[in-house]
Amino acid sequence: MGATGSGKSKLSVDLGTRFFPNSEIVNSDKIQVYRGLDIATNKISMHDRRGVPHHFLGEFDPETEFTPSDFRELASKTIAQITSRRNLPLIVGGSNSFIYSLLAKRFNSETDVFDESSAINSVSSELRYSCCFLWVDVSLPILNEYLDKRVDEMLDSGMYEELEEYFAREGFAESESASRTGLGKAIGVPEFERYFKRVGLGGGADGSEVEKRLSYEEAVKAVKENTCTLAKRQLEKIQRLKDAGWDLHKIDATEAFRAAMGMTSDSGKRASDIWEKMVVEPSAKIVKRFLME
Repeated sequence: MGATGSGKSKLSVDLGTRFFPNSEIVNSDKIQVYRGLDIATNKISMHDRRGVPHHFLGEFDPETEFTPSDFRELASKTIAQITSRRNLPLIVGGSNSFIYSLLAKRFNSETDVFDESSAINSVSSELRYSCCFLWVDVSLPILNEYLDKRVDEMLDSGMYEELEEYFAREGFAESESASRTGLGKAIGVPEFERYFKRVGLGGGADGSEVEKRLSYEEAVKAVKENTCTLAKRQLEKIQRLKDAGWDLHKIDATEAFRAAMGMTSDSGKRASDIWEKMVVEPSAKIVKRFLME
């Protein structure tokens, strides 16, 4: 568990390749379940999966709505298949609504237990499975700085072109207030839809280059702000689960992120060393202890 960009996927692959080779990963990110926009949705690449089997990653129709109830039903069946192979299921993702729907013994699809108006006792502390929770945490100011940097890297990697192709294929929504389904809810889609409506696909609309550049910068700024808002909201939901009695083991990855972003005097190799010592090793010990109980 953890906010977007906190290193959940990296940690799960580290654990799966080095400590628990019988692992299979079940993605619980509610946007990454859809096919398409691999860069914009930041799906882990085949190379970075390093041979660890992944489920529910880019598997579902991007024009349909894959709900928490759907995830509860299908992920339960997948977990049963994984355990029947005597393998270890790792549930990995930042969508706490999916995690809750899967694990809570008392789950009502009509009730949003994360809504601020809902009483804390509406969160079920009784779980359907015996679970070991790892909460990968990063100090929010450090995480926000990293997320801004990650958006820039995603754009450098082809996110702009990917979104342009998406709108050329799918078209635009009738209005900004129109409800979106499936992949259309991904951060980057509404922000760049406004941009492409103004400048045209391929940049062919009327307007000066200055106006187009300002529109582009506005879209990028909105993506960054909405990503940081998402991270904050995810952390609030995780804290709500913890307050309701979920036994979450918090793993602080802040120093590893600071080193990776060059915020320390000795970064580079030191970043991987810190990640190993402060994130991977403690996580492996917690999981090993859980499996021995």
